[in-house]
Amino acid sequence: MNILLLGSGGREDALAWRLRQSPSCDKLLAGPGNPGIARWAEIVAVDPCDPGAVVEFAKRRGIDLVVIGPEAPLVAGVADALRRTEIAVFGPSAIAAQLEGSKGFTKDLCRANGIPTADYVRTERAADARAALDGFSIPVVIKADGLAAGKGVTVAMSRAEAEAAIDTNGDAPLVIEEFLEGEEASLFALVDGETAVPLASAQDHKRVGEGDTGPNTGGMGAYAPAAVLTSELQARAMEEIVEPTARALAMAGTPFSGVLYAGLMLTADGPKLIEYNVRFGDPECEAIMPLIDGDFAELLHAVATGRLEEVEPRLTGKHAVTVIVAARGYPGTPASGGLIREIEAAEQVEGVTVFHAGTALGAEGLIAKGGRVLAVTAVADTFANARARAYRAVDQIDFADGFHRSDIGWRQLARENA
Repeated sequence: MNILLLGSGGREDALAWRLRQSPSCDKLLAGPGNPGIARWAEIVAVDPCDPGAVVEFAKRRGIDLVVIGPEAPLVAGVADALRRTEIAVFGPSAIAAQLEGSKGFTKDLCRANGIPTADYVRTERAADARAALDGFSIPVVIKADGLAAGKGVTVAMSRAEAEAAIDTNGDAPLVIEEFLEGEEASLFALVDGETAVPLASAQDHKRVGEGDTGPNTGGMGAYAPAAVLTSELQARAMEEIVEPTARALAMAGTPFSGVLYAGLMLTADGPKLIEYNVRFGDPECEAIMPLIDGDFAELLHAVATGRLEEVEPRLTGKHAVTVIVAARGYPGTPASGGLIREIEAAEQVEGVTVFHAGTALGAEGLIAKGGRVLAVTAVADTFANARARAYRAVDQIDFADGFHRSDIGWRQLARENA
């Protein structure tokens, strides 16, 4: 197959790396790509959010499968345009992508279909949101209703903090939500309409600081699989959350096709849905891709063409840990242009691949271009060994403007050391 991958971040670098290893991938193109993706794919000039441009390019280059990495092209309807021209695409329609594009859409779907999630109120104006706080205990969760790149959520520990979060969003639509107690985990399922099968689990670290403190980010690291999401809990999450969602969308005439990423809270009452994403998470994708066995390109093509029942996702049984190296100032205004050296030395550590999340080529070499810059990923037979390898590799990288958390996987480490 000739495959076109859309996107330019660490997730797309990991997808490109894995697709390139697939026996059924004859040629891999990526746009707009980044210097890391260029190691595995031909970089092409195409606007991933322009449906017409993507369709024209795919036709001209004889593309057999388009893999959409980020959420913005999905919400923009790129998958719809490709399907109308009968080009296979891995990614949901714009309507189905509302599962991520609108928190309110997802909450309403959950309520209508008995899917376990936190109680909530949708509001359209700041005054209504402040009034809605009276119906919730503190802590309370304030969510922007639209796309927010993983950063549109505030867990307010006081009424004043909740009101400040509301005011920050102005009169934009919000979801005011009950705070759920428990441990978070991510479940990734492949869906080709009504058929849904689990692929992998992971646990990420959203806060910028050690011990999960400070503001939310797009993710400072992840590990896979998430041991806290036991096989029993995963089966419940599929039966009570993912499968009813797929059925509801199919019955509405807007079937979901692609990867459904369920952010779960593992409560005393069982798994509850925090939110959906309609693409692979970042940095979870960087941790999951090295664990997938078999022909990954064929697996995605089977999803895209409604043949998921014919294939079975397989994992290697190993463990992976991803540590994000971010630019100073992130998640605020990150320092840009800092020189990055010794990635090759980092990749000399056994089991390590360094994925590029926000890099560019400058006059002197590789430079930072973005908040999250590198995703240092290590694989090993045990979680502890994967974690040790990842940090050994991070220590090899010369990036004066970079910083990272030193406690990725701390919950799992604590469980193993208990």
